[in-house]
Amino acid sequence: MADLPARVLFGAAYYHEYQPYDRPAQRLKTDLALMAEAHVSVIRVGESVWSTWEPANGRFELDWLQPVLDGAHENGISVVLGTPTYAVPPWLARQYPEITGERRTGERIGWGARQEVDFTHPAFRFHAERVIRAIAARYAGHPALIGWQVDNEPGLELFHNHGVFQRFVDHLRQTYGDVETLNREWGLVYWSHRLSTWADLWTPDGNAQPQYDVAWRAFQARQVTEFIGWQAGIVREYARPEHFVTTCISYTRPAVEDDELTDRLDIASGNPYYDMQDGLLLPDPTPDDHEQKWKTTGVWALYRTADWMFSSRQAPFLVTETNAGSIGEPWNNHPGYDGQWRQAAWALVSRGARMIEYWHWHTLHFGAETYWGGILPHTGQPGRIYGELARLGAEFEQAGGLVAGLEPDADITFVYSTPSKWLMQKYPPLAKPDGEPDPAAYHRILDPFYRGAFDTGRQVRIVHARQLHDPRGERGGASPEEAVHRHPVLVVPALYMAHDETLDWLAAYAHAGGHLLLGPRTGYADHEARARHEPAPGRLADAAGVHYDEFSNLRTAVPVRSVAGGPLHLPGDATATRWADALTVAGADVLVEYDHPHFGRWPAVTTRRHGAGRITCVGTVPGRALARALAVWLAPEPRSGWRNLPAAVTATTGTSPDGRHVHVVHNWAWEPALCTAPAQLSDALYGDVTPAGEPVELGAWDVRVFVSASDVQEAQDG
Repeated sequence: MADLPARVLFGAAYYHEYQPYDRPAQRLKTDLALMAEAHVSVIRVGESVWSTWEPANGRFELDWLQPVLDGAHENGISVVLGTPTYAVPPWLARQYPEITGERRTGERIGWGARQEVDFTHPAFRFHAERVIRAIAARYAGHPALIGWQVDNEPGLELFHNHGVFQRFVDHLRQTYGDVETLNREWGLVYWSHRLSTWADLWTPDGNAQPQYDVAWRAFQARQVTEFIGWQAGIVREYARPEHFVTTCISYTRPAVEDDELTDRLDIASGNPYYDMQDGLLLPDPTPDDHEQKWKTTGVWALYRTADWMFSSRQAPFLVTETNAGSIGEPWNNHPGYDGQWRQAAWALVSRGARMIEYWHWHTLHFGAETYWGGILPHTGQPGRIYGELARLGAEFEQAGGLVAGLEPDADITFVYSTPSKWLMQKYPPLAKPDGEPDPAAYHRILDPFYRGAFDTGRQVRIVHARQLHDPRGERGGASPEEAVHRHPVLVVPALYMAHDETLDWLAAYAHAGGHLLLGPRTGYADHEARARHEPAPGRLADAAGVHYDEFSNLRTAVPVRSVAGGPLHLPGDATATRWADALTVAGADVLVEYDHPHFGRWPAVTTRRHGAGRITCVGTVPGRALARALAVWLAPEPRSGWRNLPAAVTATTGTSPDGRHVHVVHNWAWEPALCTAPAQLSDALYGDVTPAGEPVELGAWDVRVFVSASDVQEAQDG
């Protein structure tokens, strides 16, 4: 794949075919002129209208998009063209009812929404391939085209169709060889589930066996990965060498394993939606028990989503959809305060976004998303949102290649495990306040550690567990010695399911000089979700100098205190929440104790030297104060260089492709703020220079972008 343009791509999804105007050609001309004035450089088209491309079986109408692409090219606007396979036309559903997806065996999904189809069915694949080839053949040579989006937000459903289940059985047969091996590996002696033949395997509808569930979830994700890769292969037969191929990911979809899904794509793309208005306020008023879903709440959660998108390929990514006006349902209208679009976009760019594309250009006049606000309102006339985004487009144009593809800095690396998340969705180790199981348990454990790092100005990199020691070395895989330099601190909470090789690699990483932090549930089970025989944290227990076999949920937060004279200093309001491992010390040093008549017999946090490095065990889900103290101890000097920031101010840093160091500084509040420049900085947008130690001024809901002045001088000298 050729390099993307040397600037952050900026634009919107554009659906000219949706707009109910009497003079569509004039409206197109008006829209494109408005885009050009707003410095729009890219639009995404075509992915939602299969029934427009192919209004009847085998009858294609392909020319309607030509004026849009021609007009975009005339205005200097690039185009990403989508394949329309996620929204099936009624004629296809009518003529081939067998392609309907099933959420439970034999119970078909009703038509009238989207993604209701079993995309593995041969009848669907035949028609999908035909329309993809027709569109690709028609438009692959258009000069406006720079990339392809195959499908749209895949992985919405877990399909229980007969063919899908039979392929699952075939997959198990190929993986395990015979039923006796499966019986042993899954422990099917339990509750008399031993199979005598493959035909005995039950459908997943009533399944209660965790080993089955994890295998089923992994298989479903594999179907999505194969489907997207299949489409990408078809498109590449027509695409020019400089075109990229991607899909837009909604990262919380149940059948998505993003690091696997993006293997056959050229770049990762995601759709980070977030609460605006006070949802972006710092200090953050969001309750700790707020569940983050497809739409996040809180500045920290926006950054976590960006870091998650970077993690898919350990590389810069595209934002294919994000907030334009209000997002969601008609009763959920909260468009941003002045400045918040700039803030969110620059936050995403600071963590590696190479494109910011809004959903969408023109607010729809019909359909389920009538009140999902676009850049233009229902009137089609530019308003406040257009003005805000036009300013942002001008800034991206001014910044140019400086910020296109930043490699974000990181003080702390977090290890992410999608299989562990799947297991915890069915069998959560944590409960909701009402005592019911909490399917968000995986993130309830991981997120407090991340939020603690964010709150203290530490920047985070997320790495999927398989990327740590990927033998291909394609997604960040490295030897333990190499990883120490790349990731000097590894935080590993909730890695419940782990291969022996993964735990051995983690121990070797610490021995080579890394600081390894193990959180609750890490190392407890093997890759089949079977609880290990040895004391937790399994194969890491000896190296960590601590082990446990008892644990407890916590109904209320428990106060914790630092051990006198220890290196970890806690404020008086530090707490442990939700969980407590009964850690037994076997050579480790105790850092934190519970202040409780029962739990006080066990430490909350321990640490031990291991070779040239260190292993720290945190036996609880840290409250905010404990999480912040841990982050400061893990990374005493943040790489950003910014110190003593006001509570509403964040500073993130990264390296541009040409080696310059970029600083993106935000004020997430109504009150103006001052902070101190850590070095001599040049404003990347307006050119003024701030000497080291001098104040940096930020207005309400403001963001400023700097480059180290020494880098500017070197570039000028060069």
